[in-house]
Amino acid sequence: MLIKLISLIAIFTLVKSSRDTGIYILILSVSQLLGNMTLWPYLPKIVNAPKIRNLNIFQHLKPSLALFVPQVAITVYLAVNKTMLWQLDSVTSSGYYDYSDKLIKLVLAIVTSTGTVMLPHIANLYAKKKIRQVKEYLYTSFDFVLSISIPMAFGIAALATALAPWFFGEKFTMVNKLLIIEAPVIVLIGLSNVIGQQFLLPTKQTKTYTISVVLGAVTNVVINIPLILKLGVAGAMTATLLSELVVTSFQLYKVRQKLKFKRLFRNFGIYFVAGICMFIPTYVLNITMRITTLSLIGQIVVGFSIYCGLLCILQPSIFENLAKLRKK
Repeated sequence: MLIKLISLIAIFTLVKSSRDTGIYILILSVSQLLGNMTLWPYLPKIVNAPKIRNLNIFQHLKPSLALFVPQVAITVYLAVNKTMLWQLDSVTSSGYYDYSDKLIKLVLAIVTSTGTVMLPHIANLYAKKKIRQVKEYLYTSFDFVLSISIPMAFGIAALATALAPWFFGEKFTMVNKLLIIEAPVIVLIGLSNVIGQQFLLPTKQTKTYTISVVLGAVTNVVINIPLILKLGVAGAMTATLLSELVVTSFQLYKVRQKLKFKRLFRNFGIYFVAGICMFIPTYVLNITMRITTLSLIGQIVVGFSIYCGLLCILQPSIFENLAKLRKK
């Protein structure tokens, strides 16, 4: 996290124009290298050197391939999006799509971080046959993701008008519109991450998870062509949104008899109303104020304060869950 923060500061400080492409690439490369190197000193204390003759590679190959297929599907459909935009519209449109998607993915890293933490924990509980605890953790995690993904989606949409030119430069004002279209993806991927990474995979329902991802990829490819031809880059972004909706909807459908939807979406209305109330004043400030770093920070503070203030008034169950975690 520290390396990522330093690299982000370095990008904002050192990259000033298109002539600084080399510096930008160097920062990304060095940060990736240093990030991986910081893990090595801890490994000897945690991992023992394996004995080659005791390794049973083929025993783990099939389960690994089952997890590999969804990753291939995700990678392929993201690459196909850019390629189809380039072929059916223009290279410029492909660039707009890429920049918008990168900004959304930057926010998504926060939303989906719970999946990495919870997967081994829930897998351990499932192995011990503690199914009730698995579900309780899932309900809590689902509620937490809703509580942060909804304001983030509304926040990105509210700040989009000023955010893209400030973040990428004046030539990328088209990204404003794309950010607004793609913003709901933050919620959809957040929810599919909870169900997929924190329930389907730990409970050995890899097939369902794989089908959901492949179904989303196929949907994306099929609807991309007509939408790009009709709407251009906005069509490609709409296709991305619809494909993520398919993934999340399919996963919810498959777990409908194992999980209680009333528990999952218990506080959705509260977060949505608070998000709307946050969005309106933040958006008004965004389109009326001059674009500066200080004004953007001010808008974020205003939006955050409104959202948190409304949650304190409406009292969703996330406060109870946080109190329980503190006691533990």
